[in-house]
Amino acid sequence: MNPTARSRLHRLRPRTLRAKLTWGLVVLLALSCATVGLTSVFALRSYLTGQLDHQLADSGCLFPSTLRQTADAQQQSGGNISFGDTAGGRRADTRGQGIGTFGARLTDAKISEAAVVRANRNTRVTLDAADEATLDGIPTDGSAHSVTLSALGDYRVYACAGRDDDILVSGLPLAPLQETVKRLAMVSSVVFGGALVITGVAGALWVRRSLHPLRRVTDTAAAVAGLKLDSGEVTLPGPTAAGDPHSEAGQVAAALDRMLGHVQDALAKRHTSEERLRSFAADASHELRTPVASIRGHAELALRHPGPVPAKVERALGRVAAEAARMSAMVDDLLLLARLDAGRPLQREPVDVTRLVIDCTDDARAASPGHSWALDLPETPVTVAGDPDRLAQVLTNLLANARLHTPAGTSVTVRLERSDPGQCSLSVADDGPGVPSELRQTLFERFTRADRRHPGTGTRGGGAGAGLGLSIAAAIVTAHQGTLTFRSIPGSTVFTVLLPLH
Repeated sequence: MNPTARSRLHRLRPRTLRAKLTWGLVVLLALSCATVGLTSVFALRSYLTGQLDHQLADSGCLFPSTLRQTADAQQQSGGNISFGDTAGGRRADTRGQGIGTFGARLTDAKISEAAVVRANRNTRVTLDAADEATLDGIPTDGSAHSVTLSALGDYRVYACAGRDDDILVSGLPLAPLQETVKRLAMVSSVVFGGALVITGVAGALWVRRSLHPLRRVTDTAAAVAGLKLDSGEVTLPGPTAAGDPHSEAGQVAAALDRMLGHVQDALAKRHTSEERLRSFAADASHELRTPVASIRGHAELALRHPGPVPAKVERALGRVAAEAARMSAMVDDLLLLARLDAGRPLQREPVDVTRLVIDCTDDARAASPGHSWALDLPETPVTVAGDPDRLAQVLTNLLANARLHTPAGTSVTVRLERSDPGQCSLSVADDGPGVPSELRQTLFERFTRADRRHPGTGTRGGGAGAGLGLSIAAAIVTAHQGTLTFRSIPGSTVFTVLLPLH
């Protein structure tokens, strides 16, 4: 079978449970009808053939023996008597012989006389050499045999030995039998064909009705599959109430309803826990801003004291101020994440992304002159609707990620372009060592870091930060109805931001 035919056969193969059940019902019925039809045809043929054999056995070789008597009378009269005429009071006896009855006399393996009954008269039949060989090969065993004669068609024949060492053959036509069997086959085909069509339609409707509860289960499962279950409050569909609970469909529906109930409870508890955690993070971040700012201010004030300060005290105050600044930035990041998680709307105004890319890249170039920075910008400005400060924070975090986790001399390219439909693409690409494989699945999750044992060697990860930069960037992009993705192999890492155009 060629691939095209195999593909077509695969497409025609039933795939749904309803189609499989319907086709299975039709196929089983077709096999049953075919078995009944063939059995009926063969049984009728065998019965009618047995009836012919009984007729031949009852008549024996009466008709061919009368042909011999007629031939004898014809010889005595000098050949002036033909078949159907009387000779010395003798005539080929056709009484009790059905129309189409065949008789033949073979002498020395040659047909001497052959005739068939036509409307109570026997008519001479001319047979060829093949028919002669066929008739000569019929055994005189007292049983009937089926033969095909060139001038007459299919016959059931019976052979017996004559008085003069000749062979007498008597036969009845098989045409009526074949016509009867053919008519039975045609009637059976029409009746069984109609039964198959009616059963197929009725079976499809019945199977569809029987499987309707499963359809409701499928719709419920599809609705659940389309829900976003990873975060936020989730409302699952109600009970399926699919049919009799004692049926298979009802049992599946009941199991699904129980499972959805457990899932709903688990999601509700998870949502409550998340809300508490977000509320705690927001409250804690808000409350920490004041003491952290106070610590930072006091440390800076102490460092500005005009009097002499011991070196160790000055160094300790410097560390306090640096750690306070770092803690202040972390608190601000946590507070921003809490606000984004709470769904608070961001500022919406036209933002020139082209100008934003130029400014942020200049800042990154000033912060890390050891890297090679390149810009790929369109000829016309690209504008999106959003919060300019937050979008600048996204790009700053991506550039800082490329700057901190790649070695000096790494090339970083910032590319901005319009992409269909109605979006712009902002990407930050570098030729550094790439993202470690153990971090790729959790790169945008909070507090994802990789220990940098040798700073500046290019090990990509969280570095010395808190591991919030990329998670904040992903949250801001999502709040702008955009997406943030990355692709990384050794020597090529690309972070791509897609945002809708203004």
